[in-house]
Amino acid sequence: MSAVIAARGLSKRYGAKLAVDDISFEIPAGRIVGLIGPNGSGKTTTLKAALGLIPFDGELKVMGLDPRTQRDALMEQVCFIADVAILPRWLRVCDAIDFVAGVHPRFDRAKAQRYIAHTQLTPTMKVKQMSKGMIVQLHLALVMAIDAKLLVLDEPTLGLDILYRKQFYQNLLEDYFDEGKTIVVTTHQVEEIEHILTDLMFIRDGKITLSATMDEIGERFTEVMVGADKIEAARALKPIDERAVFGKAILLFDGVPRAQLAALGETRNVGIADLFVATMKGTYA
Repeated sequence: MSAVIAARGLSKRYGAKLAVDDISFEIPAGRIVGLIGPNGSGKTTTLKAALGLIPFDGELKVMGLDPRTQRDALMEQVCFIADVAILPRWLRVCDAIDFVAGVHPRFDRAKAQRYIAHTQLTPTMKVKQMSKGMIVQLHLALVMAIDAKLLVLDEPTLGLDILYRKQFYQNLLEDYFDEGKTIVVTTHQVEEIEHILTDLMFIRDGKITLSATMDEIGERFTEVMVGADKIEAARALKPIDERAVFGKAILLFDGVPRAQLAALGETRNVGIADLFVATMKGTYA
């Protein structure tokens, strides 16, 4: 199998609105991919198609399977965490473990219990007694104890404080991810996942506008802080964006050699958040 997810001409329409517009991409195994886009860009629709939750047009294979016709087999190899973990309020931690152990053949009860032992959760605690962060911890414990090859995360830390968010991603790296597994994550808190990503995909108006490895991003895009004496020379190289900070201009370039830009001022790698704003809105906010 050459790709964990392979899309060719993937489209999805809701009435008159084209949510995903004829996109094609591949995600190989052993990658952590950030699928980033503004609200309504099509990222959640793309994930739902990959999980077999909605019908779609075009070709889409996940783990070599068609989500439309082979979803049962697919979900034995895929796990999903959405922005809201919906668990019954009366459910106890031990009941949740028993349930997943009974329905999923690849669930490791001991692994789930080891993870929960490092949280404030107790076996008899009910969901109605938990904070949102604790509910996410329970959901994560159940998911990470399944030997899934693909983990799909759609705004998994929405509403959590910064401590829970940092711990969530640290647990992913330490307890789940290895070279045989793949993670696809969407989030608006892009700064918090930048250090774990291997690949980046931007989606806007249902189309993929950028798809590259993080190494390629670092080589392709460069920011330069330019003084007033060299601003016109810098602008002549056609930056894709410009902003002012403390009286100096910061220009963002796509594909211009860094050595050439170094003659104009201080160069640095662009952060995902700044790149996102520049390419999505055409200006820094």
